[in-house]
Amino acid sequence: MSNPHKNSIKQLNKVAKLLEPSYKDKKRFKAAIKMLQTPQNFFETELEVRMDNGKTNKFKAYRSQHNNARGPFKGGIRFHQNVSADEVKALSTWMTWKCAVTGIPYGGGKGGVIVNPRELSEGELQRLSRAYAAFLSDKIGPWVDIPAPDVNTNGQIMAWMVDELENTVSLDRRASENLAATFTGKPIMIGGSQGRDEATGLGGVFILEKLAKELGYDRKRDITIAIQGFGNVGYWFAHHADQLGYKVVAVSGSKGGIYVEDGLDPEQTMECKKKKGGLETCLCVDGKCNVSNGKSITNEELLELDVDILVPSALENVINKDNAGKIKAKAIIEMANGPITPEADEILKKNKVLVIPDVLANAGGVTVSYFEWAQNLQGYYWTRDEVVAKLQPLMDKAFDSMWEMLKKHKTTGRMATYMNAVKSVIDAMMLRGRV
Repeated sequence: MSNPHKNSIKQLNKVAKLLEPSYKDKKRFKAAIKMLQTPQNFFETELEVRMDNGKTNKFKAYRSQHNNARGPFKGGIRFHQNVSADEVKALSTWMTWKCAVTGIPYGGGKGGVIVNPRELSEGELQRLSRAYAAFLSDKIGPWVDIPAPDVNTNGQIMAWMVDELENTVSLDRRASENLAATFTGKPIMIGGSQGRDEATGLGGVFILEKLAKELGYDRKRDITIAIQGFGNVGYWFAHHADQLGYKVVAVSGSKGGIYVEDGLDPEQTMECKKKKGGLETCLCVDGKCNVSNGKSITNEELLELDVDILVPSALENVINKDNAGKIKAKAIIEMANGPITPEADEILKKNKVLVIPDVLANAGGVTVSYFEWAQNLQGYYWTRDEVVAKLQPLMDKAFDSMWEMLKKHKTTGRMATYMNAVKSVIDAMMLRGRV
């Protein structure tokens, strides 16, 4: 299986070759690149959690803090059985670039626990969440490291973690810090931001709008979209794309997906999925779900559909050297983290498939997390419309910067995005005198 941390280093080294000619001091530049290959801090432990049967189970847990030259570490926490040290390190690296892409003042972090949360009761899940927050208590803070939800975590879990942090730290620290600003993605009633649930998917659709214009599409309804992964991100991408007039023809979940040639109804499809626990029979058009509206497909079949835009919104490495040559989409918008391996990237480049990388495409989530943090620190909260109004210009500017770099260097969307991001981080490291 492809190693995500090695993939992130390969990507960084590719970018370094393109950036190096623009730096006079080659020695400092190379030192910065070497530092960026490894997280500044990496923590791991075994969390001991009391189970409902009275026994104690141990769960391996990690937190990676990649680089804070541009600001505090920032990144999600995932609960998944496939979490690994290399995955967490890679994700924290990509978070550094993602924050730099939209210009928000953060560096990258990421955390994870090896667990299948579906096997835990609510009480066990809460005790696990609190144990992880206690483990992090001296490693995070509103000006140090700001975690958020990721795969299989949500606002409720963030609420438990905020509460545990406040109960764990000293009275002096509670008096001097706004500890609620340590976690983002919180429920609205304890300091969360309006618009946070839809932010990642909505940000991706802002990128879709810019991309469609650059590719010269005249009618949105002529643009077909397939979305692998119909969780929070995939749903909101589908919802907003559909609202703007794009044709979402396929979506999939962990057990498979559906294809509807005339375009499916995202809202009805999600309601059906919640009721039935899967998508296989949720072929919904105009409010009616009927198997005659289309057909069931596998995740693998979805990736290979002849559509205009492919949107991988699940886990990493789903597009690899084995299936990249079968991709028929004209462009890919990466809404998942690291869904394309470096080997697949080369195949897609050769086949002239344009890739909008994850660090740009799904940066809407961390950007609205930044908005939540800013609201927490000032104690003043914005409406959903204010959040959207602040998000779109940042996403538009990030796309424009990428497109300008792409045209200037005749490179890929990933390399263009990374060049802008890595340069921003290295310049901050040099200004601080770290290299």
